[in-house]
Order: sequence, then C-alpha cells, then structure tokens
Amino acid sequence: MACAAAAISAATLLSSPAFAQRGASCHGGQSFPQFLAGLKQKAVAAGVSQGAIAEASPYLVYDQGIVNRDRGQRVFGQIFTVFAGRMASEGRRVKGQQLIKQYANAFARAEKEYGVPPAVITAFWALESDFGAVQGNLPTLRSLVSLAYDCRRSEMFQDETIAALKIIDRGDLTPGEMIGSWAGELGQTQFLPRHYFDYAVDYDGDGHRDLLHSAPDVIGSTANYIATGLKWRRGEPWLQEVRVPENLPWDQADLTVKHPRSQWAQWGVTTADGRPLSNDALPASLLLPMGRHGPAFLAYANFAAYTEWNNSLIYSTTAAYLATRIAGAGPMQKPRAAVAQLSFNEMKQLQQLLVRAGFDVGKVDGVLGQQTRSAVKTMQLKYGLPADSWPTAELLTRMGGSAAPAPSASAEPMQPTEPRRAKRAPPPAPLPQ
Repeated sequence: MACAAAAISAATLLSSPAFAQRGASCHGGQSFPQFLAGLKQKAVAAGVSQGAIAEASPYLVYDQGIVNRDRGQRVFGQIFTVFAGRMASEGRRVKGQQLIKQYANAFARAEKEYGVPPAVITAFWALESDFGAVQGNLPTLRSLVSLAYDCRRSEMFQDETIAALKIIDRGDLTPGEMIGSWAGELGQTQFLPRHYFDYAVDYDGDGHRDLLHSAPDVIGSTANYIATGLKWRRGEPWLQEVRVPENLPWDQADLTVKHPRSQWAQWGVTTADGRPLSNDALPASLLLPMGRHGPAFLAYANFAAYTEWNNSLIYSTTAAYLATRIAGAGPMQKPRAAVAQLSFNEMKQLQQLLVRAGFDVGKVDGVLGQQTRSAVKTMQLKYGLPADSWPTAELLTRMGGSAAPAPSASAEPMQPTEPRRAKRAPPPAPLPQ
C-alpha cells in the first residue's frame, strides 16, 4: 500500500503545473523524465553498466517532499554545552569504549593502516547514527535524484546519484538495500555515495563494502576517509580542554590564529586540571565555543578534520570532545560563570546590524555561524570589548539594538536544530531522524 501511494504521489507531482514550472526553471526546461534520461546517459559515460541502471530505475523517482526538506533545513542554534551534554553523553562514552574492545582487531588494523585512533572513529560513529541504531529510513536513490533535479545543488547531486549507481554496479549494495537519510547519506557513519564509493573498504572479508551492517567495514572505511580524505596527521592530538586566565589577549582566541603551545603556556593557559602545558612548539589554536567564560580548548592541526567533516563549530567541537572522552580524558569543566545567550530574535537583530555595518554574515538566520563570529570579533575590537567572538547584549546595545534578558547556558535552546555537513557534504544529520 505504501509503495502504491508513493507511486501515485510521484505521478501526481510529475503531471502537476507546479512541477512542470519547476522543471522549466532549470535544466533547459526539461521535464523530470527527460532530465532522468540525460542523467542515465551521463552515468553510462562514467562507466556505469546498463544492468545497474536497469536495476536502479524503479527507484529513480521524484519526491517533492525531499526537496522541501532540503529547502527548509535548519542549522545549529543550540549553545555548545547543551548540545555536547546531550550528544557526547556518558552513555555514548561507555558504549564507545565497549565497541573498541569488542572490535579490537578491526580498530587495531585501522590504526596501523591509517593512523586514526579508535576513539576518533567511534565518536563519529556515535554522533552520526548512535552506533548504527539510527541510519535513516528513506530510499537513497529517490532522495538523490530528487535533489539532482532540483536547481539548488543539481550538479553535486547528479554526481552523487552516479556514485550510488557505481556502488550498485560494484556489488556492494542493491538498490533496495540503499536506505538512509533524506539527504542521500548511507551507513553507520553517514557517507554520501561519492565518499562511500571512494573510501569504503571490505574489512570483514566477505567481498562487499557494507557500511550499513558490517561494523568492521564501518571502522576501516571511516578510518580511510578520515586519513585519506580529511588528511589526518598520524600520532598528533586533535583537541585538549584547557583553563584560561582572565587577562588573556582574547583576540588571539580564534581557529585562524595559531601559536606554539609554549606561547599559550606563557599567557597562563594550563591543562583543565591546572597542570602546566607542555612547553613545546606544537602549534595550536584557542577555541572558545561560548566565549571567554565558557569551556576552552586547544585545537590542534587534526581538528581541521572535524571542521571538514562538518563545518558547524558546535558539531565539530562536540565530536572532537567526545573522542577525547572515549580516549580517557575527564569530563568538561563547568563554565566559570553563567554564559548568557542572545535569543533567536536578538541574534537576527545583531546580524542585521552587522550587515548594515558592512559585514557578510551569510544568511541572516539567527544562528551563530563562523562568519557572524568573525564579524562579532571585529566589532568587539572596535568598541574595546573582550574580543572572544561571543555575541553579547552589551555588543547588541552598543551597535544600536535592543536586548532583553537572555537565557543562560543552562536553559534549553529556543531554536530547533538540524545539523548539516557543509564542506564534505551538504546535509547529513548526526541527530536521530
């Protein structure tokens, strides 16, 4: 019944005037069937067999609901301690350590071959699918081809559709087995098809690269992607929680600014438990996801792999922090003082004022992204405020806005979130779907 209803829905969409108008707005005015015929020709030219295309064809149907979800997606609006407290939970730390013991051979092999520590792999495994429990429940090919026909990111999703057909052609998965997130991602660490095709490895020796069901394949493939695709540096750290003094030069706290660890030590930065930092030349950036009163971390070169995996600072910091916890680090220190967060409307107001001042903050969406953080830092310097990139009611008022009492860091976020990868992929979701 569900399949029949889906077929009727797809047919209705294909014949509706609104759908025809969408088709006329791009792809040279092609209808979806015309577009799909051309996409299949591109797949053949890319080396996909006619057999694989025939096998996949029943699944290559348009779904307007997928496009609507893509256009309506929201990004992170939660404060870091709230998101990390939920996603990097004690239960996930314990489960991650248990899985490292359970699959010790696969993790040891992956670390030997790729140099990626087990905790790093396991933290992504936790955040992306809760260790395989939540991988999505939508037909991947339908999602991919719908997003390929839509004009917003058509070229990218055409490539992803062809990569999915190559996965079928290689014999890793059948079209019916390709079930995942609405954005077309597959497997327990949520790979887009291009990454699945390029980086998936057969670690259990069954002749297939199965990232949906085989834990060894998930472990080896994730390590391969992190090492080869994200340029992981073997034997180097990624993130370290630290304690910072009150008189730090706050404008130096930025992922674009690097200093030797010895310099941070000279400025009074210590380990989280107060011990001296290693007095060496290892470069590190000071990361303050909630400003100078919140948690503080030294981010090393390998932290770039996290921001490449997902360029949301809240997601990437949470993933890196969870990895340190699984590897044996202690729990995060509580903020020294309550950290006030601007409300959704106040953040939008601040972004509008920043745009009026000449800054490019991307979309004015009430979300603290990297462009907004950079603009905030510049204005803090202008007004003589501590330049820690954290937007405050004082800065909003200085810029001519009006601020109401803001919720503290312990308050539940007012804004819904749907985290998405940006650099490595468009929209994946570490949160359960």
